Amino acid sequence: MTDALQELGTHIELKRPDCVLAWSVAHGELTVDVALNNIVGLVEFLKVDQTCKFSTLVDITAVDYPDRPKRFDVVYHFLSMYQNHRIRLRVACREEDMVPSIVEVHPSANWFEREVFDMFGILFSGHPDLRRILTDYGFRGYPLRKDFPTTGYTEVRYDEVQKRVVYEPVSLVQEYRQFDFMSPWEGAEYILPGDEKKEEAK
Repeated sequence: MTDALQELGTHIELKRPDCVLAWSVAHGELTVDVALNNIVGLVEFLKVDQTCKFSTLVDITAVDYPDRPKRFDVVYHFLSMYQNHRIRLRVACREEDMVPSIVEVHPSANWFEREVFDMFGILFSGHPDLRRILTDYGFRGYPLRKDFPTTGYTEVRYDEVQKRVVYEPVSLVQEYRQFDFMSPWEGAEYILPGDEKKEEAK
């Protein structure tokens, strides 16, 4: 399988050197680093090329690296049911960059790209309907960024007095923000079954 993926990586690099920055095979998977502006061209090539035939878009997601100048990796997963191969494309982009949408090539990318926008704040140029898909109207921030607070910014609850849903700023007392990360077994005051035999042996 690794040899087949090596051949596939070489084939793609030779056919589309304008798109491929680097590629590698690790853990039985082929990963190709793609230039930001050339992602649509490579996706089209992978779909129609007879050696590739990656006709199925499995997923689009992103990874946040806050300390890098190119903060995000947008990651695409494709499946070729004809060749029985999978491929991962990875595009590095800055926070202000716009990633070209692949909706024209794979219509199923529509909701995937909306999800990446909603969770990470990454913009896709040419997307027909780029708006939030998982969070509520008026939601502030991007939940899967590393700098997003785990508590969020607002709390949503049903108020019995007002008989409606209310939005309030999150306010946690300090005791709920401190964790000792202790196992529930540490510091236990009781004796586990069988421990009494150890004491008798002494």
